[in-house]
Amino acid sequence: MNFLIKILYFISKLPLKVLYIFSDVMFFLNYYLVGYRKKVITQNLRNSFPEKSEEEIRAIRKKFYLNFSDYLVETIKSFSITETESRVRMQHINQEAFHEAKAEGKNVIMLAGHVFNWEWMNAFARIIPQSHCHPVYRKVNSDFWENQMKKVRNKFGNEALEANEVIKNIFRSKNDGESAYMFVADQTPHVAHVNYGLEFLNQRTPAFIGYDKLATRMDLAFIYCEMKKVKRGYYQVNYHRIYPDGEKFTEHEVVRKFHKLLENTLHKHPDNYLWSHRKWKYQESIKTFDVEKI
Repeated sequence: MNFLIKILYFISKLPLKVLYIFSDVMFFLNYYLVGYRKKVITQNLRNSFPEKSEEEIRAIRKKFYLNFSDYLVETIKSFSITETESRVRMQHINQEAFHEAKAEGKNVIMLAGHVFNWEWMNAFARIIPQSHCHPVYRKVNSDFWENQMKKVRNKFGNEALEANEVIKNIFRSKNDGESAYMFVADQTPHVAHVNYGLEFLNQRTPAFIGYDKLATRMDLAFIYCEMKKVKRGYYQVNYHRIYPDGEKFTEHEVVRKFHKLLENTLHKHPDNYLWSHRKWKYQESIKTFDVEKI
């Protein structure tokens, strides 16, 4: 395994313009020959955008394969990317939201979707005024790969936390405006934990609601991270504060608002989402369905 890491690290040291040649090859193989999860991707797009023609769906699908291939080589680049290059390639807009939260003495919950390239936010810990920045990750079956990805996410001062432990950590920590927690919040719950669902992209969608417990029990600042691919190798993330309609969030309010913001993002840039994920496979297991439109 150490030999494999050495190979990956060596590859990651190559300039991105060289790595994108590998990306082009992967795109050709995936799109024209292998057809990686083609049926899943096509069905997800058709169900999400019923108003679009088959020609439009095919165009989005092709762009998705291009973006997905770029995402794979950019993830490898994360092993060795410098803080300087990371800052150049990922522009952070509306950072004032974090300064406001710190002035209010509220810890921050950042909510992002599987929009490319969410893995490139590692240098963020050096930018925000909060002293502690915690990317939240899901445990994988391989201890080896979990350790490697944790190392990547802990670069530049981050303190990664496993998803099963993060809620306890937040409840036990002082709410003083000094901590930020980064959730990829459109995760699909395990079938045994599909309790709540809502309509998202025209479909009954099981929703991860762990952060909803935080919204209703603690006075925290919730911020939506809107990712945008500007051009190959360059991204923007725009931060939007999510406010409750009343004095505090009601049950599932922040979940609905996050999904609405993500849905708006995907309507603007539909090719930049992880459509290969089987996000809707547990639809029938939803116990409580929110009929309120997001």
